[in-house]
Amino acid sequence: MAVKQAVVERFRQICAERTIRPNELANLAGVTPSTVYSMLDERRKDISIVTIKKLCDGLSITLGEFFSTPEFDALEQEIQ
Repeated sequence: MAVKQAVVERFRQICAERTIRPNELANLAGVTPSTVYSMLDERRKDISIVTIKKLCDGLSITLGEFFSTPEFDALEQEIQ
């Protein structure tokens, strides 16, 4: 799994647990809905750490809490 895919899956997991839709996440985070939908788009390859931080702030979680999962620990190096 790539880093971007892991980030998207983590946001989907948290939103599903809290029954939050993408538009609601955008409102909570103070970003536009297009920012959230762009992040969820599989064709987009990258997501900025600033965007991740804003979304985490909207969900009232730290970056440490967001990234502290076995999925992130198991990611392969991205060096090619």
